[in-house]
Amino acid sequence: MSAQHYGLIAMFDTPTEIVRAAEAVRDAGYQSWDVITPFPVHGMDRAMGVRRSFVPRFSLAGGIIGFITGMTLVWWADAWNFKLTVGGKPLFSPLFAFPISYELTILFTAFATIIGMFLLNGLPMHYHAVMKQANFKRATDDRFFVVIEARDPQYDPAATKALLESVGGREIAELED
Repeated sequence: MSAQHYGLIAMFDTPTEIVRAAEAVRDAGYQSWDVITPFPVHGMDRAMGVRRSFVPRFSLAGGIIGFITGMTLVWWADAWNFKLTVGGKPLFSPLFAFPISYELTILFTAFATIIGMFLLNGLPMHYHAVMKQANFKRATDDRFFVVIEARDPQYDPAATKALLESVGGREIAELED
């Protein structure tokens, strides 16, 4: 069984180099590519052309659902299911429902954030072709990598390699899936 060509990987030494490389790859029109760094690099999202994440929308939806669930639960329990007037207090008041609503808001927000992150990031991903590359261990220490996938419409092995070389990529290697 032969391995499938996954793409190309190039190594860079500094954050400045990797940002310039990301801008060049973005400007060349590639769409299926990624940058791997040992720590967050300021300006990388802009250099890659990455848009704002949708995860905060999942979080907001979870928070709103949690708050409404808490208020509805207390209303249903006090004003509908078990009507009991204690000390002349109303059957339902948002003040009484606030603690449970607050807790459910936090709980549902956390769950929605985690679920949104997993769905939008395609997690869990237990394997990636980059893990086979010999120098990839350095990505957790002191090196930066650009990976361009072969499934990209712009991908041409020779032209892509030339682009990575022109922006200072070193040890450019083919990845197999």
